[in-house]
Amino acid sequence: MTISEANVTQAIELLKVLISTPSISREESDAADKLQKFIERSSPQILDIRRHLNNVWCIAPGFDTTRPTLLLDAHIDTVKPVSNWSKPPFTPIVEGDRITGLGSNDDGGSLVALLQIFYKLCQTPQKYNTIFLASAEEEVSGKNGIESVIPQLPPISCAIIGEPTGMQPAVAEKGLMVLDCTAHGVSGHAARNEGVNAIYNAMNDIEWFRTYKFEKDSQFMGGVKMSVTQINAGTQHNVIPDSCNYVVDIRSNEYYSNKELLEYICSQVESDVTPRSLRLNSSFIPLEHQLVKRAINLGLKPFGSPTLSNQAVLNIPALKIGPGESSRSHTANEYILISEIRRSMELYAQLLDGLEI
Repeated sequence: MTISEANVTQAIELLKVLISTPSISREESDAADKLQKFIERSSPQILDIRRHLNNVWCIAPGFDTTRPTLLLDAHIDTVKPVSNWSKPPFTPIVEGDRITGLGSNDDGGSLVALLQIFYKLCQTPQKYNTIFLASAEEEVSGKNGIESVIPQLPPISCAIIGEPTGMQPAVAEKGLMVLDCTAHGVSGHAARNEGVNAIYNAMNDIEWFRTYKFEKDSQFMGGVKMSVTQINAGTQHNVIPDSCNYVVDIRSNEYYSNKELLEYICSQVESDVTPRSLRLNSSFIPLEHQLVKRAINLGLKPFGSPTLSNQAVLNIPALKIGPGESSRSHTANEYILISEIRRSMELYAQLLDGLEI
C-alpha cells in the first residue's frame, strides 16, 4: 500500500479547510458539513457515508459480517483558542514544512491522515472491514460524540484512535474521575470557643488524598494520582465555617475502575463525596494484541498516555497513535508539520496493510 504525494496534497487541502472552519466542541456543524462534502467529492469510489449530529462516518465497500471490523477514529472538534495566539487561529498559515492553526495538531493531522489511509484500505483487499469516523465533542468527553455513534455501528473488534503521539503507540491511558467533596462543621463566632470548623475537618481528608497510595502500579502509567485542585469555604472572617467544599481530580490506571476507587475513597474520608461521572475509565490494550505486536515490529515504542481520548469510552481494544506532539495541543500558535503527516500515513499503511485482527 503506497502513499503518494497526491495523498499528502489532498490531506493538506482538507486540513486547511478544517482549520478555516471553527469547530469548537458542540459547535462542529459547519466543519462536519464541509468534511462530508469533501468525502463525497474526493472518495475514490462510492462510500456508505453517514451522519449523526456532528459525527460523520464511512463504511468501506464490501462489508462482510463474518470478518472483524477495524474503526479508524479522529475527532473533528477543538478547544477554544487561548488568548495569547500571535497568529489568527482560524487561518491556516503554511511556512515551509509547518502548518499553523487551531486544531492542526489536535486533531486535524490525525483526521486527514486516517481518512487517506481509509481510502487506501477501501482499494486494497483486507481480512477485516474498515470504518472511518470523524467524531464530535471529544475535547469535552461529550455524550453526543463517539458514544452516540457506537450503537449505530456494526460490532467493532478494535480501533485506531488518531491523536498526536509522535506516531508512537499509546497502549494505555489514564482514566479520569472528578469528585465534589464537602466537609461539614458547625458555625459559630470566631471570637469565642464555639463551633466546629469545617475547614479543619476538610484538612484531615485532604491530607489523606495527598498522601494515600493505592497498591497497584501500572507498567505504563504508574500509580493512581489524586490531586485536590479547588477549595472554597467561609462567608466572612469572624464566622466559623460550617461547610468546606473542595474538588479532587483522580487519574486512574487500568487496575482500578472509577467505581472501585469511589467506593474505597468513601470508606476512608469523612467528607460527603459526589462523583461528576464514572464513565471515563482507564484503558489498556494487551501487548499481545496484533495491533501492538505489529507496531513493535515496526520499531515503535509502546507507552502510557496521561491524557484522555475517545479510548476512555470504548469498551474494545484501542491503540492511540497519530502525528504531531501532545505538548502542542491546546497551546497558542498550535502547529503540525507536513512531514509528520506524510510519515504518519506511511506508518499507518505499514501498521494496517495485511493486518490480521
